[in-house]
Amino acid sequence: MDQISKLIQRQMKQQILTVGCMLVALMGFAQTSETKVEDNLIFDGNELHKSETYAQAEKKYRKALAHAPKNTIAQHNLGNTLFDESYYGEAFNAYKSATMSAKSKAEKHSALHNMGNVFMNQKDYAKAVETYKEALRNNPKDDQTRYNYALAKELLENENQNQDQNQDQENKDNKDQQNQDNQNQDNKDSDEQSPKDESKDKKDQDQDGDNKDQQDQSDKEKDSKNQQQDPKAQPTKLSPQQIKNLLEAMNNEEKKVQDKVNAKKAKPVKPKSKKDW
Repeated sequence: MDQISKLIQRQMKQQILTVGCMLVALMGFAQTSETKVEDNLIFDGNELHKSETYAQAEKKYRKALAHAPKNTIAQHNLGNTLFDESYYGEAFNAYKSATMSAKSKAEKHSALHNMGNVFMNQKDYAKAVETYKEALRNNPKDDQTRYNYALAKELLENENQNQDQNQDQENKDNKDQQNQDNQNQDNKDSDEQSPKDESKDKKDQDQDGDNKDQQDQSDKEKDSKNQQQDPKAQPTKLSPQQIKNLLEAMNNEEKKVQDKVNAKKAKPVKPKSKKDW
């Protein structure tokens, strides 16, 4: 059991004694008349609670409430007993009923204080702070309530601070994870893109080479065609021997022509005969 739970139980036992003293005073006042059945049952319940016989004490308080359903003391002490039995939800309801049937600020303060204890036990510090604050409105001088209020407020501030730190850390972790995921995705995209790019570059290079080869071939075919259409455009390249032979042939041909001309000059001219009719 933690320190807060021990503190709450110690406070409740003191409250049982306090309420028990109030009950004794009421019973003393009631001795002038017939003693009420519920008062006797509450007294017995208090004695059983002090001896930590909680199940039997609960029965006494419930019997008292059967006779007087709005008896604030029975409701309050039943709540304490249920709390010690760890029935926190039922204990809260009993305290709530006590605040509604309370006839004095002291009774309402005591019930609200214990409602705050329920919230503290459940670590609902925000509701505990509000409930203790309401209890102090009914009794601002109660040291236990002031202490519990300050403790609940401190625990709430620590809880909020821890939540802020956890939220900041969670946001940082989420951001780091997102950055890591983005980096991993970028690396993956890069790995997947590289082979494609290399293949594309190679394909482009091959395509450029093919285009160049095709262009060169086309230029060659075009030049060849132009040469066939215009022989003068492309002079024939001759070897020195071919040029020598060609010159000798031209000289010989020229000599033959000259000899023929000379022979013709030396031969007498024969007149043409007449035409026959």
